[in-house]
Amino acid sequence: MSCIFCRIAAGEIPSDMVYQDDEFIAFNDIHPQTPVHILIIPRKHIVSVAELADEDVPLMGRMMAFAKRVAEEAGVAEKGYRLVINMGPDGGQIIMHIHMHLLGGRKMADRMR
Repeated sequence: MSCIFCRIAAGEIPSDMVYQDDEFIAFNDIHPQTPVHILIIPRKHIVSVAELADEDVPLMGRMMAFAKRVAEEAGVAEKGYRLVINMGPDGGQIIMHIHMHLLGGRKMADRMR
């Protein structure tokens, strides 16, 4: 098992754990971009959005619900937060295990305009 996120999920590599359940783990990013920057990963190894199978659709829905709980635990749910999933090298994905960034704790700039 060479995937760093799989190793974190297996407890082989320590992390600054925020929240976890049977399917997902949430831990603080080691290079935070915002005051609250939490990574959310499924325990199941899925490389990226491009690798999602039809059977993974319910898992991804539950990942969104898990992110909501993490945001509540982190105290950013009421004022708002951003969820980001990077896809592939050009999309900024560095670790090839699907993961979501939960960013909050400050007002976000709208860069989509």
